[in-house]
Amino acid sequence: MRRLSILLILVILNISVGFASQTKIKTLRISSSSDNTRLVFDVSAIPKHKVFQLSNPNRLVIDFSNAYLEKNLNQPQKNHPLLTGLRTAHRNKNDLRVVIDLQSSVVAKSFVLSANKKYGPRIVVDLPLKNQAVIAKRTFYKKSSYTKTRPVKTTKRFAKPFVVAVDAGHGGKDSGARGKHGTLEKKVVYQIARKLAALINKQPGMKAIMVRKGDYYVSLRERMKIARKADADLFVSIHADAFKKANVSGASVFTLSRRGATSEAARWLAKHENAADLIGGISLDDKDDVLASVLLDLSQSASQDISQLVAKEVLKNFGRIGNLHSHKVQKAGFMVLKSPDIPSILVETAFISNPKEERRLKSSKYQLKMAQAIKKGIMSYAAKHSVVLNTLSIADASAHKISKGETLLGIALKYRLTLDQLKQANTISKNNNIRVGQVLSIPVGI
Repeated sequence: MRRLSILLILVILNISVGFASQTKIKTLRISSSSDNTRLVFDVSAIPKHKVFQLSNPNRLVIDFSNAYLEKNLNQPQKNHPLLTGLRTAHRNKNDLRVVIDLQSSVVAKSFVLSANKKYGPRIVVDLPLKNQAVIAKRTFYKKSSYTKTRPVKTTKRFAKPFVVAVDAGHGGKDSGARGKHGTLEKKVVYQIARKLAALINKQPGMKAIMVRKGDYYVSLRERMKIARKADADLFVSIHADAFKKANVSGASVFTLSRRGATSEAARWLAKHENAADLIGGISLDDKDDVLASVLLDLSQSASQDISQLVAKEVLKNFGRIGNLHSHKVQKAGFMVLKSPDIPSILVETAFISNPKEERRLKSSKYQLKMAQAIKKGIMSYAAKHSVVLNTLSIADASAHKISKGETLLGIALKYRLTLDQLKQANTISKNNNIRVGQVLSIPVGI
């Protein structure tokens, strides 16, 4: 009997040691917005994992290496527009597989978050909805609790101008690229930036702020902070490219890549990162982790959409004055493009390593042409997408009819308002409920 007891104790100890070395999958939290479903796995440590999709029927599979469930995971809510069920199974004795049944195929995006004050380490899986119209046909979302729009006060104040943060690349100790004849990138891009700022400041309803106002060094993240402090509506970073081959030429326009956006989202949501920052006028500091993630994702998506539209127009105008290095808007993870709530583009005006283009970059006349092309691109974007560029008083508030797939934050960004300003003007409740066809008052004098 004693030998049997000792054997049982050894077996229990062996099981305990085995579990102690495995990652614990604690809980699954599911949240949804109008165009995205987010899965957040709370874990004891970040395990090796793989996310992939199977078809016929559509399923999302998440494999966790050397992991086990602390308790059963939550099932998706009934009538969810995308998720229909969830099941788990252990594989190879040590690994865990989570299978989620889907109503349609998705393109899953995953990233990890380190522990913060509220939560431990997490694995996040985003599932963007391809057909946003599906949501409108289902009862998963509560009916809108909005009230009729109240009249906007007619105090005679003037509309906030459309603010463009003009960023001359490099500066100070960072001279950037150098041309064959000694031309410094930091100098010529600053001259182009000043010309662009002057053109913008002559345009009614617009205002330019120079990110650096002289020949001094400004860190990349500080450039973002300067733009956000100025309440900028658009960030334009100006550079002059270089390459080892002197015959390479032409202008390019860049926006932020999806990878760059994802890495920045993870950084903002990591420990201490969101404490004092605002996204679309909202502090993330006091928000639930999942809500903060959704707000950040919405803000980034709206900003990236606008960035792409502006970039296309600027590139089109560059093509009218000279050679293009690329006829499509390029994507990259440039740091200065990463502000989540400011649409941002980076312009490579020419190749300073090309002797012919180096001479052009030094020409005040050519610099002005480049500045005019950028300004015309911004104006063309504004005209095509009904961006308000005027000095109307608040009494002349306009209206916006909500279309499918639109979000409050995206609408606020379009009209250069904070989310709170838009909500207050329309007495919208805290849960941000809106509906397709609803007409919002857009105060232009705030």
